[in-house]
Amino acid sequence: MTDDTHPPGALRRFASWATTPPQAYGVYLAAVALMFLLSFYAGTMKPKKAPDGVSPPVSAPRN
Repeated sequence: MTDDTHPPGALRRFASWATTPPQAYGVYLAAVALMFLLSFYAGTMKPKKAPDGVSPPVSAPRN
């Protein structure tokens, strides 16, 4: 026989709490805001500059 009376893990309790209707709206809005902020931050990053020793690609001469 197995004893299934032990309490569920913290992650399972949080998932259960976060998916009930009042909290689910807040969790959804927080996730959308987090994705917006992360994408905004990634968009404001400057690209790495090429090292000065590398010359630009040479194109073929035009006649």
